[in-house]
Amino acid sequence: MKNKSKIIIIIILVVVVAAGAYFWMGSSSESVITAETTPVTKGEVTKMVTATGTIEPLTEVEVGTQVSGKVAKLYADYNSVVKKGDLLAEIDKTNLLASLSQAKATYNSAVTERDYLQVIFDRQKSLYENKVISKADYDEALYNLKTAKNTVTQRYSDLQEAQTNLSYAEIYSPIDGIVLSREVDEGQTVAASYETPTLFTIAKDLKQMQVEADVDEADIGEVQEGQRVTFTVDAYQGTTFEGVVTQVRLDYTEDSNVITYTVVIKAENPDLKLKPGLTATVYIYTLELQDQLTIQAKAANFQPDAGLVQAYEQQQGIESPQPLQIPEVSENESVVYKLQNNKITAQKVVLGESDGVNIQVKSGLNEGDKLVYNLEETKGEVASSGSNESPFMPKPPGKDKDKDKKE
Repeated sequence: MKNKSKIIIIIILVVVVAAGAYFWMGSSSESVITAETTPVTKGEVTKMVTATGTIEPLTEVEVGTQVSGKVAKLYADYNSVVKKGDLLAEIDKTNLLASLSQAKATYNSAVTERDYLQVIFDRQKSLYENKVISKADYDEALYNLKTAKNTVTQRYSDLQEAQTNLSYAEIYSPIDGIVLSREVDEGQTVAASYETPTLFTIAKDLKQMQVEADVDEADIGEVQEGQRVTFTVDAYQGTTFEGVVTQVRLDYTEDSNVITYTVVIKAENPDLKLKPGLTATVYIYTLELQDQLTIQAKAANFQPDAGLVQAYEQQQGIESPQPLQIPEVSENESVVYKLQNNKITAQKVVLGESDGVNIQVKSGLNEGDKLVYNLEETKGEVASSGSNESPFMPKPPGKDKDKDKKE
């Protein structure tokens, strides 16, 4: 039984060895080297900073009241188009008119008192000059007159204040524009004790808007006034709006240890698509070079294996290819690898600005030159017998007869 098992194992080993020998001797390996290239082309090199921001009116004014009282009448509402000087609202004038009437009466009384004391002073002055009364009596008359004059001045100021407060009861638009919001209703009481309550918010001209974008501290150094901007809003997907940077604010905002700076972008809005409060995705073009010789960054980063280069050239039919010669370069120079007539040569170039994909070429290359960015070696199998079938696999009936006929 043991001898039988040994015989079976030996047979299996013979079959495996024979099959391996068949495939090893029946096939041969051949390396294929492929040069992947990219052309030198005319194009543009652009760099941009991405940020998010909010659409805001170019000029926005909050209109309030400087007097307290009940809102008697409203003349403007949301989206009302107003001109400078248009009446927007009125505060009830009952108390203001009463205050004005009282101020007038108090002022008139002060004037009467002053005039009376002026007559008294003139008489006392004459008596004092004739040495009829003492200097103390004269001084008292003078003091009373001065006090009365000061009282008149104060009461006149109170009268002017009452008149001004009455004028504040009528609220007018300070600019031409459109009402964005109305904060009060008719009959509502407003109090102006400590700060001016806002009644309306008016935007000057919605045909010109601005985007206030938050730019990360890592990018703010590249942003300057005058740079071109494009931006999109979710409300109009597929539409790109144009703008220009008008202000880079020095003040910063910190949120969760993230520092951002506000960049103001002016944008035309002739069809009024842009509305206050919309969120914008902003692209600020910090570099724009047009009609430049450019290469792809992958070609500038390529460093070939010298032996692989020789093998490639030999494969392309070049007899006795020379070793790759790499020139010495200065600090501002680089080396790229040009493919010409199936030969790869190292080319000294001066490169300029890069946007991460394309790189500006200042010198050393011409439009249309082909640059190698990858040499790929693949191994292919070519069977010498024309078949990879195992001789130990069963064959269809008649196949051996057909083979004999071909041979």
